[in-house]
Amino acid sequence: MTEPGSYEERHARASEVFSRFVPGVEPARVFASMERRWGALGTFAFDAVGDLWSRPELSRRDRSLLVLAVLSAQARDEELELHTQVGLHHGLARAEIEEILLHVAAYVGFPAAMAASRHMDAAFRKAEGVERLGGRIPADHLSDAERDTRAADVRRTLTGGRAAAEPATDLANMQRVLGDVGTLAFRWAFGEIWSRPELSRRDRSLVVLAILAALGQEGELAFHVPAGLHHGLARTEIEEIMVHLCLYAGFPKAVDGMRAVRAAFSKIDARAAEPR
Repeated sequence: MTEPGSYEERHARASEVFSRFVPGVEPARVFASMERRWGALGTFAFDAVGDLWSRPELSRRDRSLLVLAVLSAQARDEELELHTQVGLHHGLARAEIEEILLHVAAYVGFPAAMAASRHMDAAFRKAEGVERLGGRIPADHLSDAERDTRAADVRRTLTGGRAAAEPATDLANMQRVLGDVGTLAFRWAFGEIWSRPELSRRDRSLVVLAILAALGQEGELAFHVPAGLHHGLARTEIEEIMVHLCLYAGFPKAVDGMRAVRAAFSKIDARAAEPR
């Protein structure tokens, strides 16, 4: 629980955050400009946003990951370009930021991912001082057998070992429940995207949890909350994703997300308490 404090303390934390958001510009100047331009909205955009980013429950790198995922999912173009620059300031590599878009393509759709890519590219070109970006590496060209093997490995970590170890069996289980949607989810989402090394599975779970909460996908959260724990996220970190979404997806989505998260925790605890 956050301890009570003065406005001056909160504002000082926000100022430190904005020194990283807008390097080379005095935070006091940023604050004055925001209040002059937006009035009370500017006051809160500086103080509330800055104070949130200073919380210790997630690193600023983690917060950039989840914010970039949410802004991409919501098509927040201007903010996306700004936060791509912020993500670079927080230690994310360009390849890691671009990797977020693969999950956006899978969990939101290709149109959202393609649109987000264009705005991220503008920030990358500015950061690198170039007119055209290079250095992109295409995905591996995998056979279905290779995709199935990788998917089964991912599914074992997502489910904490409960998924079938044999790829053909695990694929058949998904096909039985979801038909051809299950085939595509198994081979592409799990077999190709989740198995890539450009982001850790912990980071991928963080990104996906943020996207699902921002979209109000409570049913999918029921699966991906325990998956995030299996991938190394702590309960406090998963709850902090929902806290961060208060300002980036709105309180209703954050409230629904927190309820889904705590329901998933309760189910895990109830299962653990069952006699064996």
